[in-house]
Amino acid sequence: MGEFDLIARYFTRPVRHAALGVGDDCALLAPRPGMQLAVSSDMLVEGRHFFADVDPEALGHKALAVNLSDLAACGAKPMAFTLALALPRVDEAWLAGFSRGLLALADAHGCELVGGDTTQGPLNICITVFGEVPAGQALLRSGARAGDDIYVSGTLGDARLALEALLGHIHLPNDLLAQARLRLERPTPRVALGLALRGIASSAMDVSDGLLGDFAHILKASGMGACIHAHETIKLIAASAYLSSATGLFDTQSSAPLLHQCTLAGGDDYELVFTAPPAHRAAVAAAAAQSQTPVARIGQVQAEPGLRLVDAQGQPVEHRFASFDHFA
Repeated sequence: MGEFDLIARYFTRPVRHAALGVGDDCALLAPRPGMQLAVSSDMLVEGRHFFADVDPEALGHKALAVNLSDLAACGAKPMAFTLALALPRVDEAWLAGFSRGLLALADAHGCELVGGDTTQGPLNICITVFGEVPAGQALLRSGARAGDDIYVSGTLGDARLALEALLGHIHLPNDLLAQARLRLERPTPRVALGLALRGIASSAMDVSDGLLGDFAHILKASGMGACIHAHETIKLIAASAYLSSATGLFDTQSSAPLLHQCTLAGGDDYELVFTAPPAHRAAVAAAAAQSQTPVARIGQVQAEPGLRLVDAQGQPVEHRFASFDHFA
């Protein structure tokens, strides 16, 4: 099968919203009047971002989900995306699964595949996604202000827990590993929440490399500091509630460092961390209900520079948690 046959069979479909899709040298997008384009790119590399034996349908889902998560953090509605795909060889069964997972998520969000490229090489997936947001209403990293509440959506840390188990660093019961692995391989982009937070959140970004490292970008862009309640964030790992007291893995004090590492610096969560003034608490709750996405308040933005962790008694929590860095 040649390159163009591959594209035609697995990745070409009629467009409904774009002015021009797959088949020409460029796609054509036409944002509605008063809208700005939101554009983001993410690359997934075999051995760096995913295991070689990952289910191709799950990989197709995740490849687009991580990009949609960026649009969610901006408060942008998905429009279209391009796919650049390097393949070591043409594997039709793999391509069928990958395209099925990719396009199912695309359809769920009304996001059309409008172009891209294919070539031979080590497995590498690069997606550029396009969204639209009303001019002046995009959620940015630079809007946090002293006194704002800090929120995070969904759960944190389960993807990292799955990774630690798959790498052989810890042992998890099969049912727990299956639950955690879903968070690693099939993250849920919080698009509906991002849209609902327009005009409510003062800043936002998605949690891809770890909560502390990612939220530090908001603080730097906003010129602020913050206090995060570690006793609240540790509750956000779904695995601890799922496992309950079935084993001692999460029942002893010695497990706390692992859970803190997962929730505070685990990465691959693709949840939203955002800030909002205390006066907007009811509006945040309404946005969470409207988008059917749980949110938790985990701290406050402060004028004093730096990111501080405290326990339930307000005492400092010492830590050396480092979020993911591709070149560290």
